[in-house]
Amino acid sequence: MKPLIIVLASASLSSLLVFHSVHGGWQLVWPASIGMSAMLLLTAVGHFMYTSGMVLMLPPLLPAKKFIVLFTGVLEMAAAIGLLLPAWRSITAICLLVFFILILPANVYACMKKVNLVRADHTGPGPSYLWQRIPFQTVLMAWAAFLV
Repeated sequence: MKPLIIVLASASLSSLLVFHSVHGGWQLVWPASIGMSAMLLLTAVGHFMYTSGMVLMLPPLLPAKKFIVLFTGVLEMAAAIGLLLPAWRSITAICLLVFFILILPANVYACMKKVNLVRADHTGPGPSYLWQRIPFQTVLMAWAAFLV
């Protein structure tokens, strides 16, 4: 999973490069914010590169699917920036927590419909992918909660 690798690698790398000691302990919020921001930028780009595939992730009852996909891509970019601004970090993290909860049904729907984002068809891994996706979604929610 590319997003998981991105969030962990960038948080770890930024820890090594920019974290600092505070009262004898390590400050982890800044590297965690950088890691989540990097992951959000990666996934936001996917909204624009794979719009057609992401449209397939949304259930038929939702209107304006392309708009929703593009808008959520913009939201992810805004959140990536918000996490890097200390005054906005907490509110951004709260919004991300809600966002991650709201997109979970789309991820479940996409797995059940075997959506392949890159090819924009129904040749994806299917329900077995949920065994990876749901734990990863849980990690993202916990990560956002940590940043509050």
